[in-house]
Amino acid sequence: MVFAIEEINNSTELLPGIKLGYQIHDSCTSVPVTVHVAFQLSNGLDPVFYTGDNCSQSGMVMAIVGESGSTPSISMSRIMGAFNIPQVSHFATCACLSDKQQYPSFFRTIPSDQFQADALAKLVKHFGWTWIGAIRSDSDYGNNGMASFLEAAQKEGICVEYSESFHRTHPRSRIQAVADVIRRSTAMVVVAFAASAELRILLEELSLKPSPPRQWIGSEAWVTNRDLLRFSFCAGAIGFAIQKSVIPGLRKFLLDLSPTEVAASPLLTEFWEDAFNCRLGKSTATDESVCDGSEDIQTLQSPYTDTSQLRVTNMVYKAVYAIAHAIHNAVCQDANSTTKCDKITRIESRQILNQLKKVNFTQNGYDVSFDANGDPVATYELVNWQKSESGSIELVTVGLYDASLPVGQEFRINRNLTWVEGSTQVPVSVCSDSCPPGTRKVLQKGKPICCYNCIPCPEGEISNITDSSDCFPCPKEFWPNAERDTCLPKPVEFLSFDEVLGIILAAFSVGGACLAIITAAVFFHHRTSPIVRANNSELSFLLLFSLTLCFLCSLTFIGAPSDWSCMLRHTAFGITFVLCISCVLGKTIVVLMAFKATLPGSNVMKWFGPPQQRMTVVSFTFVQVLICTIWLVLSPPFPIKNLTIYKKRIILECALGSAIGFWAVLGYIGLLAVFCLVLAVLARKLPDNFNEAKLITFSMLIFCAVWITFIPAYVSSPGKFTVAVEIFAILASSFGLILCIFAPKCFIILFKPEKNTKKHLMNKNQS
Repeated sequence: MVFAIEEINNSTELLPGIKLGYQIHDSCTSVPVTVHVAFQLSNGLDPVFYTGDNCSQSGMVMAIVGESGSTPSISMSRIMGAFNIPQVSHFATCACLSDKQQYPSFFRTIPSDQFQADALAKLVKHFGWTWIGAIRSDSDYGNNGMASFLEAAQKEGICVEYSESFHRTHPRSRIQAVADVIRRSTAMVVVAFAASAELRILLEELSLKPSPPRQWIGSEAWVTNRDLLRFSFCAGAIGFAIQKSVIPGLRKFLLDLSPTEVAASPLLTEFWEDAFNCRLGKSTATDESVCDGSEDIQTLQSPYTDTSQLRVTNMVYKAVYAIAHAIHNAVCQDANSTTKCDKITRIESRQILNQLKKVNFTQNGYDVSFDANGDPVATYELVNWQKSESGSIELVTVGLYDASLPVGQEFRINRNLTWVEGSTQVPVSVCSDSCPPGTRKVLQKGKPICCYNCIPCPEGEISNITDSSDCFPCPKEFWPNAERDTCLPKPVEFLSFDEVLGIILAAFSVGGACLAIITAAVFFHHRTSPIVRANNSELSFLLLFSLTLCFLCSLTFIGAPSDWSCMLRHTAFGITFVLCISCVLGKTIVVLMAFKATLPGSNVMKWFGPPQQRMTVVSFTFVQVLICTIWLVLSPPFPIKNLTIYKKRIILECALGSAIGFWAVLGYIGLLAVFCLVLAVLARKLPDNFNEAKLITFSMLIFCAVWITFIPAYVSSPGKFTVAVEIFAILASSFGLILCIFAPKCFIILFKPEKNTKKHLMNKNQS
């Protein structure tokens, strides 16, 4: 401060011809002392107003530089604000001081802790730390700073395992309790918003008993304090610091001390005696030597002579210059490239207060201005405690934070960092490990949101991001993979010609059709034989033709359903089976009529000859054609993707369109089959060699049994097995008809030709 004032007093541009005076008071970080000095300064230094040229306003305090602590600054500002005396602090960072309603005359050249709290929260989030511990000074600086940090951390999704406060005046038991909390905690990262005096006490306590490695995150109050670098277990600490700066001429000024100047200042006298371990003047202790004038400050290695880390010092320098510029703007005017200052007119501190709000200048490359809250633009250096080759810990600037930059660009790191225990890997500090894709987070009861368990997604749902709080269902036609982090298309399933079941059914279908054709060929070759002629060869050939179609129509049920195949399979099945049953029914009626025609005086065959037989078959078949036509016109079957039967696959099948149409087709077939069975049962006691009533009875019993069994099997079978059941019913009933009706006749034709005679057929007494 003295250097800056002397520099200003010697300037020809700033306050030319005006000398600034000053007084320096030591508050000893004590609020009562600070308040005492504040009242003293607000009352004026001298009750007399001098009008001479040398000291025009000696009794007026225009502004105050200080205090360095937030708590004393709060007390001082409440007093100074009442008198409109501006106060510019170089180190009071409490965000509460930005409140202009309570502290209207307060300014500062150091950024508010609100900016630092936001920066610390972004720093913690940047490195992926979500589980941290927090300690703070039990003061306005620590409590308000930590409150701002915790609020910012909560917005960033960071959880705090503990938050402990302490003060240097607390008993040692309290300090030990805080140290034990740090030792027992699971959080790797510790954020310390504390003054260097308090933190030193805590670190000394921690050094007595080794604790697990901890990654320290520091606030500007202690992270650049060289006295704390001796705590080696804090190596790797990072934190935000006031920007390092250069003040030209300061080192020369500090080293240019004459014995007279030292002796005249109690502060310098104390410094000199402590630095050189001697007494100025006559020694009062036998073990202390008297300073003899040979002491050379140029060779002294101490924080006083070290100007390589000017941080807070530059804040003082800027504060003095800000006040000087405010006074300059109040009393000086620039005209014709010359500056004229009014040395006589009395100015009020209110004028300096108003001018301070407007100052905007650059000094040694550093911009100085204040916003509406009296705060400067927030810029910080990110410093890292790194071990040198010699083993000592050094402060290394590794990044920068500038709050004036756009959101997301404020923070940048331009050098490699070293972490706790010298590691180059970023330490991990989380309550729970990240939940991988395919799982979701479930909070642990009674713990913060950062503590959770990873639960696999429910069946049918996925999560494709890390730490997902919810799983979401796949679209209807998709299903999760085994890891449940991706939705894959469900496999489409239908009864195809490529699978074993489809091949077997197709083989039986083709085999049945071939059997019907071979039977027809045998019958055609022996069409003049008695057994063929006796069993109504025309209806037999029509029945074999319909059975061939029945076997072949089952092929339409195999393969991917399409619009035409869905309509064809059900209608072809219905019509061909009615044609088949109509032929069997016709044969049954012929048997009954033929037996009655053998009775004396019977003329019944005249009314049921071949034309009537053909008409019967056509009539019965036409009814089914009509039913199918109405079904296809009103609500035809169509292909659908069935998503309800199986969760993991899609069944491609034919929807009935109209269930009434489908069951009407089946019902009509069943009605004819029952009618045919009744007639066959009535004709079963006729002479065996004369008719085939017993064979028809067996075939219809098999037919009815198959289709009665089909109904519950069809309803209960899932997916493609529904189609397989329907094909099986078609094949089983078709094979039942062809084997029961035609197998015995073919056996006689091919292997027992001696029985294929009219005499044998007409022999009613053969056993």
